[in-house]
Amino acid sequence: MTPPHPAGARPGRRPLHLRTKLILATLALLTAICVAIGVLSHLAMSSYLTGQLDDALTPAAGRAGFPGGRPPGDDDDRPFRNVDPENAAGQRPGTLNAVFSDGEAQNSALVQDDGTTEPLTDADLDVLAAVGPGSGPAELELSSGRYRVDAAALPTGLTPDGSVLVTGLSTTERDSTLVSLDITVAGLSLAGLALTGLAGTVIIRRSLRPLEELSAVATSVSQLPLSSGEVAIPVRVPPAAAQPGTEVGTVGLALNEMIDHVTSALRERHASEMKVRQFVADASHELRTPLTSIRGYTELVLMSEAVSPSGRSALERVDSESKRMSSLVEDLLLLARLDEGQRGEASDVDLTELVIETTSDAQVAAPGYTWSLDLPDEPVEVRAVEAEVRQVLINLLSNAHKHTPPGTVISTALAVGEGRASITVTDSGPGIDPAFLGTIFTRFSRGDAARSASAGSTGLGLAIVQALVEANGGSISVTSEPGRTQFRVDLPISQPAHMPDQEHV
Repeated sequence: MTPPHPAGARPGRRPLHLRTKLILATLALLTAICVAIGVLSHLAMSSYLTGQLDDALTPAAGRAGFPGGRPPGDDDDRPFRNVDPENAAGQRPGTLNAVFSDGEAQNSALVQDDGTTEPLTDADLDVLAAVGPGSGPAELELSSGRYRVDAAALPTGLTPDGSVLVTGLSTTERDSTLVSLDITVAGLSLAGLALTGLAGTVIIRRSLRPLEELSAVATSVSQLPLSSGEVAIPVRVPPAAAQPGTEVGTVGLALNEMIDHVTSALRERHASEMKVRQFVADASHELRTPLTSIRGYTELVLMSEAVSPSGRSALERVDSESKRMSSLVEDLLLLARLDEGQRGEASDVDLTELVIETTSDAQVAAPGYTWSLDLPDEPVEVRAVEAEVRQVLINLLSNAHKHTPPGTVISTALAVGEGRASITVTDSGPGIDPAFLGTIFTRFSRGDAARSASAGSTGLGLAIVQALVEANGGSISVTSEPGRTQFRVDLPISQPAHMPDQEHV
């Protein structure tokens, strides 16, 4: 089952690291600032240069014959005697002048780079004819480029009524300056963004390094085996990352305090468990003698005394229950010895032979079941305590027929792979309740509702199996579904002794 995606996360997309988010946010903010500065600089420079063009329009018109454009010392009373668009004297290249009367072009000139003039095209004159006096400077697109133009009415007298002088200056220099400004701002902005990205990455990585140390400590703690046994948590947040003066340091200090608290609680739990286990071991040991006496006297009375049928039934029940209680005590003593590390000597155990023997014994004990074996061609040996491995197989095979109805197929298989020997016990019974699988190896855990358990189950069989398997360096797992339940035991294979090279013998 696929876990649900966190809110706001898209399937298949990995979440970004915090440092990546900070760098991207910084670059995005700086990019917005650079764009704003570039736009404002462009607008300010454009306004300034356009104002200069507008200020130069009046002198340009005067040099073409507008008031104020008379040559110095000229005392002619005709104020517009110099109205001549073709007069290029003192006018910079790109200046245009055109005289219109009643909307018709009377004369026009465009100053060239070499100082000469050329008349404007009819298309340009049609565009300029639409410019009226008093409308203020305007920008027009002509055949020779973009121009800033203005129009002024010429006085009557020396010129026809309604004559208009249109003067324009090329915006090429302004546009070129603006392009250079834009390129410069863009280049500086990109360089600044690149340097900010590099410097920001270094600074943010250094700033977040204590946070990464906290994450590493938390990850290490999460991977420690804390479920049972004597627990020690050796990892701590370094003092440099556990200072209360900063946010990360405060979190590191709190994490260290939490680890100390958990360590103390786990030690108290372990001490309590050891007391309980010691009590169970002592109690089990003390119960062996009276239980043996009860069984002995019960058997003696049944064999030597004449009792009524009801009395015999009662004594047989006492004998049966005393045997069951003796079995429980032996199981508890076995677990107590394993907890204390009291075990036999390990030796090379032939698993193939052991599987055959235990399966044959189980078949004799439960003839109403179908038994099968699947063994490799070559013998399989493991380094373990033979009595403990035998007990594991006996318990698994016993569970297989005790918790399934007659006629169930029970298969035992032995396989070798990746340096381990695997023993599987599979039955075709009704299966195990999924809610019980998580605690199936817990002591005194019974799943009678899931499988038809026979009366008298103590719930210690699988706990003993797990303890014996782990004591021999192996592992056990279980999978179950209706019609198929399988227990798998993995044990390390005995490594052959190293044979020296012939030349070194």
